[in-house]
Amino acid sequence: MENLRVLLVCGSGASSGFMAANIRKVAKARGLKINVVARSESEIENYIDDIDCLMIGPHLAYAVDEVKEVIGDNNIKIALMQPEYYAKLDGEKALEHILSLYK
Repeated sequence: MENLRVLLVCGSGASSGFMAANIRKVAKARGLKINVVARSESEIENYIDDIDCLMIGPHLAYAVDEVKEVIGDNNIKIALMQPEYYAKLDGEKALEHILSLYK
């Protein structure tokens, strides 16, 4: 997967900022070109035209349907981050999750 654009969202964007950095580090080590940015959930609409994948913090599971409505017909993969890797900010597991969406 080349030049994949990923948006991570959590409540305020703080913990997802650390997760995004960890994913970037793992992707770079693997030679993958993946752009990962972290923002607050309130900013999703601003990025719809600029992303291929949206990862949502596990604590925002309640908002997934609402997010799908916002995304509409745009060809964006949506992943709800798993608490197991999110709690540890495990960039390796998060990257695996992202890549699995494209298999």
